Formats: sequence, structure tokens, C-alpha cells
Amino acid sequence: MTRRILVTGGAGFIGSNFARHLLATDPGVLITNLDLLTYAGVRATVDELDADERHTFVHGDIADADLVNDLVPGHDAVVNFAAESHVDHSIDSPAPFLHSNVLGAGVILDAARRHAVPRFVQVSTDEVYGSLESGAAEETAPLRPSSPYSASKAAADLLAAAYATTFDYRPIVTRCTNNFGPYQHPEKAIPRFITALLDGERIPVYGDGLHQRDWLFVEDHCRALALLLDEGEPGAIYNIGADQHLTTRELARRVCAVVGVDDSMIEQVADRPGHDRRYAVDSSRIRAIGWAPSADLGDHLTRTVEWYRSRRDWWESLIGGTQ
Repeated sequence: MTRRILVTGGAGFIGSNFARHLLATDPGVLITNLDLLTYAGVRATVDELDADERHTFVHGDIADADLVNDLVPGHDAVVNFAAESHVDHSIDSPAPFLHSNVLGAGVILDAARRHAVPRFVQVSTDEVYGSLESGAAEETAPLRPSSPYSASKAAADLLAAAYATTFDYRPIVTRCTNNFGPYQHPEKAIPRFITALLDGERIPVYGDGLHQRDWLFVEDHCRALALLLDEGEPGAIYNIGADQHLTTRELARRVCAVVGVDDSMIEQVADRPGHDRRYAVDSSRIRAIGWAPSADLGDHLTRTVEWYRSRRDWWESLIGGTQ
């Protein structure tokens, strides 16, 4: 059975891994991949995906209403990954985050509604819940974003909810914890640590290093999204978490151990503004329909280090800004 899926932001980290997952598990899938190829959208990643004739790349902006209106018809589902996602960058320059994460989400959502695309998945983040002193946020928890990035993602979540109420067009919203794995841009914490250590450089840890995150391997996230594409309840929100919480300091130590260096390679740097202390989500809703992480963090961290060790051809140009 042929299924046409529009993946936005499919040259980025999670979007490209999701495209790979669908191509590997669904022989009948046809993927249209819309990406603007900003700094986090990697051309080499697109070239790898294009090796499969079932993948079609479209270079363009999710906020381009004319382009999106032409592209959306005929698809069975839209999965929206397209977003600016680096918190530090959102603090320095919020405008691109508002453009892609709010305006862009609105453009693709409205086109999908008007063309009656049966399924729409809006990929969000646990950061919309803000920092939690204890416990874990359920899907009904209030939204308390702390950065321009998380505020822009919360705005898209609310827009999806408004479309369900106003138009009876009911997107699924997912809120996932921190992802890691192959093909992640080296600006992010784990690949930044790995690539720095592989180059013999020290790795930075913000503030006291006790900020806590839940770390989920990207392929487990992709399995969750594929499950929701088939079995998720329209209009529902699903948290996706691994329940594998680490402080940044402990994460840095683990990466050092896997790479094969000691903790002297860790350096403390000034904290960033508005740095949330702890994120945690209750993912029992998606676990109830059959999803769970595939292995513990240590196994996936080792696999990730080995990928970056073997794929300098992919990441070195990103650090130099020459992709």
C-alpha cells in the first residue's frame, strides 16, 4: 500500500532520522522532504536520503504559503519537524524562531486543513512545560516556557489546539525530551562534547552543571512518532520520554568515559540566561499503546560516539561552517 508522507525539516536531525526510519520500515512509503537548508539542515544528509528513489527533496521555506499550498495536496500525512531549535540562538535572535516555529507552523497547519490531509503530527518539546522542581509533567500540565525557543513551540502547540476547536481539524502534538544520536548538529550538547573531545579539546558545562535532562535516543523517538502516525488519537497530546535523567555534569563525565579521556577535559563556563533547571515528562500515555525505549542510555551513548568517530566527513565541515 502506497503512503505519501510530507516531512518538513527533514534535512535536520530528528526529521532526517524519521525519514530514514520510514524508508527502512515501510516499503510503500513515499516521502516529500521540505527543508530550507539553514545552518542546521545538512545538504549531505539530503544527498544520503536521495539515494532512495522513494525520497523527494524540496528546497523551500515552511512559511512560504504559495509553495506549501502547492506541495500539501495528495499527501496522507504531514509530520512537522521544521523549527529553529537552539535555545542560545533564540536568546541572541528570537526573530527566526518566530518565523519558522510560529508562522511556519501556522502555514503548514492551515494548508493541511484546507486540503483535508488525514493526519497531522506537530513535533514539539518538553521545554514548553518549563522547569520542574520535582515530579513529571503530564500532557494536561500548564505551559510555562522560559526561552524564546520554547515559547515559540508552545505557540504552535496552542495553534494546533485552536484548529481542533475552531475547524475540527485535529493534529496530534508530541512533546519529547532531549534527543541524541547520529546526524545531530555539533552545536548540541552531546555531539558538541563528542566532537570536541575527538579533536582534543575541553568540553564546556554551563554553571554548576546540575541542570537535569531526560535523554532519549533519536531512533526511539522515531519509533514513537511512527506509532502515533498509525495509532495516535487525533487531537491528542503525547509526551515522549526515556526516564533516563542525568545532570549535565554527569552526562559530560559519561561522554568522556566512552571517548576514553578523563574528567579533566570538562570545564565550567558561565551559565546562560533563563537556563531551566530540570525537565521531566510523564510518558505513560504513549507507553500504554505499546511504545518503550529500546535500550539504556549507556548503550546508545556508545553507539553515538562511535558514529561521530567514524563520520568526520559529515560533521567537520559543520564546525567550520563550510557545508
